[in-house]
Amino acid sequence: MIETSANSVIEPGIGDSDAPEKNISPAPQRDENRPRSGKQPRQNNRRDKRDVHGWVVLDKPIGMTSTQAVAVVKRLFQAKRAGHAGTLDPLASGGLPIALGEATKTVPFVMDGRKRYRFTVAWGEERDTDDTEGRVTQTSDLRPSAAAIQDLLPQFTGLIEQIPPQYSAIKVQGERAYDLARDGETVELKSRPVEIHHLTLVEQPDSAHSVFEAECGKGTYVRALARDIGRILGCYGHICALRRTLVGPFGETDMIPLEQLEALCDRAASGEGSLADALLPVETALDDIPALAVTRADAARLHRGQAVLLRGRDAPNCSGTVYVTVAGRLLALAEIGNGELIPKRVFNLTGLTASPARSNERV
Repeated sequence: MIETSANSVIEPGIGDSDAPEKNISPAPQRDENRPRSGKQPRQNNRRDKRDVHGWVVLDKPIGMTSTQAVAVVKRLFQAKRAGHAGTLDPLASGGLPIALGEATKTVPFVMDGRKRYRFTVAWGEERDTDDTEGRVTQTSDLRPSAAAIQDLLPQFTGLIEQIPPQYSAIKVQGERAYDLARDGETVELKSRPVEIHHLTLVEQPDSAHSVFEAECGKGTYVRALARDIGRILGCYGHICALRRTLVGPFGETDMIPLEQLEALCDRAASGEGSLADALLPVETALDDIPALAVTRADAARLHRGQAVLLRGRDAPNCSGTVYVTVAGRLLALAEIGNGELIPKRVFNLTGLTASPARSNERV
C-alpha cells in the first residue's frame, strides 16, 4: 500500500491524454459581410467549475488508480479543487477519502490517522511486486498451519522495522522506486519504523490462502507484511486481495460506491436530489482535534489572520491545535499558546457544502 503526502495527491495518470483529436477539413469560407477585424467568439463546451467543499469517501473499485478516482469525482461535482488522502493501489478496493475545495486543507489530518485493511495472502509464491501483478521470484511447496501463523503475528505487532516493496512510490535519488524497478534496476530500500496496532488471522479458507485484518499507522505497506511473513514461515507469499476499511475518521459506513455516486449526480442534474447529500463536512477530518467556539467579533479578527487574546474564566485550559467555529460553522484551524489563539488555516465555505442531514450523522 502506497502512502503519499498531501502535496502529491495529483499523480500522473497512466495512459491519459488531454490532447484533442485533430480534424482535417477544408478551410471555411470567409463571410464577406463580416468586418475583417471581427473575431468569432470561441464556443466554450466545458462546464463551469464551482466551489464545492467537503469529503467524498469513495468505495474505490478494483482496477482504478487513485488519480483516476479523484478525476472522476472532481468531474461529477464540477469542483475547482480536489485531492485524496492516501493512495490506494489499483488492485485494492475500499475507502479512498477525496477532499473537495476547502477540505484539501485538512488532508494531512486524515493521512496521519490509522488505516485498517482486510487482505488475503496466497502462499507458495513470492513476487517482485508483492501482489498478483508481479513476476514470480521464489516458490515453495510448504503451506503454513493456522497455529504457525498465529505464533508469528506478535513479531509483526507494535513498532517494527519494515523494508518497503521495490514497487513503491518512495524516491531513490530523485526517482520513484517503481519506475526504477520497471526499468529492470535492483532497488535497495532502507528499512524504516512503522506501527502495527493490530494484526489478526481472520480465516484460512484453504491451505494455500489466509485472510488477515491489520490496523496500522502511516507509511505501512501491507504488501510488505505478506512478503515478510511468508519468508519467515518459509512458504513465501503475496497479496491476492486487498480492501481498505478505515482511513482516519472514515469507515465503511461513510463509503459510497462509484455507481451510486454517479446515479446521485444524475438525479441531482434532473432536479431530483442534491449533490450535498454525497458530501461529508470538511470538519469530519478533524474529529480528533478539540473544537473551540468563538464570538462573531473574535471570528472577524481570526478571519483577517489576526490573533485573539484568550482571557477570563471561559478561556480554554489547553494548548496546541484546535478547530474554531462560529455559530456552529467551521472557521479556522488555530494554535493556542501564550494566552493567544493564532489562526493557521482559515476556511471559506462559500459554495456547495454537506447537507444538514449528513452533518448531523457525524454528531
